[in-house]
Amino acid sequence: MTKPSLTADQCRAFEILASDRHGVTEDFLVLAHRFDRDMIAGLVHEGLVAAQRKTVKAGARTIEVVRVRITDAGRKAIEG
Repeated sequence: MTKPSLTADQCRAFEILASDRHGVTEDFLVLAHRFDRDMIAGLVHEGLVAAQRKTVKAGARTIEVVRVRITDAGRKAIEG
């Protein structure tokens, strides 16, 4: 398997994801850090990050949250 070529945005996303073993929400990456959802989806497709969809109760509402975390393959990709 060849090492993926990572963009500056992808590397920045990995730094954020690697800092929390539980990952962060997709909305946090998109809204707070201005990442593109398509870029995140591409990392999931490549197996470098994993996304887990959850439905949670927020007061009287039910919302869907996507938590994204780095995979072992993603860690290897940023190790160089």
